[in-house]
Amino acid sequence: MRIHVKTPELIRTLAVVVLSGLLAACASTSSVPQESHDGLVLQEDTAFGAVYAKPGVDLTGYQRFAVHHCEVAFRKNWLRDQNSTRRAVSQRVTESDMEAIRSKLAEMCEAEFLKVLADQPSYPVVTEERADAETLLLKPNIINLDVVAPDVQSPGISRTYTTESGEMTLFLEVVDAHTGETLVRIVDRRRNMNSMRLQWSNSVTNTSDAKRILNAWGNQFREGLDRVVRGDQD
Repeated sequence: MRIHVKTPELIRTLAVVVLSGLLAACASTSSVPQESHDGLVLQEDTAFGAVYAKPGVDLTGYQRFAVHHCEVAFRKNWLRDQNSTRRAVSQRVTESDMEAIRSKLAEMCEAEFLKVLADQPSYPVVTEERADAETLLLKPNIINLDVVAPDVQSPGISRTYTTESGEMTLFLEVVDAHTGETLVRIVDRRRNMNSMRLQWSNSVTNTSDAKRILNAWGNQFREGLDRVVRGDQD
């Protein structure tokens, strides 16, 4: 939920915004297919929304890891919907704004997966160019990105207050670097809520919320990797 307000107008909008948030409906979830288009099978009891794996896959023979460049995709019509509520041209979101968000989030995503691989006890990491038959290539992607209140610099004092920063979905593939075959696919949707309390949304808060989600994904991936490769138990 988003509302743009000039600072003096904030008090008059607080009650309306909070009540609107309380009436928001919960989205329904559809059934998850048991098998993917490329023969991966849905796994049970995972921390992620959905995990698919190649039947009989054994990851213990891989000695190294590489991390592919993260691609970031906004949800369909995100830019159009953002600008439909912005009357002033100076407050509209531009393609350059979108590219800046993509670039920053992609960098944060790659850094998170490199970090969890480096956490002790660390896994050997190589560049993608040096990946070989004993290397697992991680291909993290962010899809359906929806930033509720992107921070657009505009003249005058204007702030955006929201009860959520938005949502995004992780689409992560674990690939045999030599053959290019996808061995594991993870799909997980996360939405960042602020307990229905209005908060000032800007680039700092949006970045912090994104880091929180990425950190959760990274930690869950590392825990799963340790169980599969090293036999760690909960």
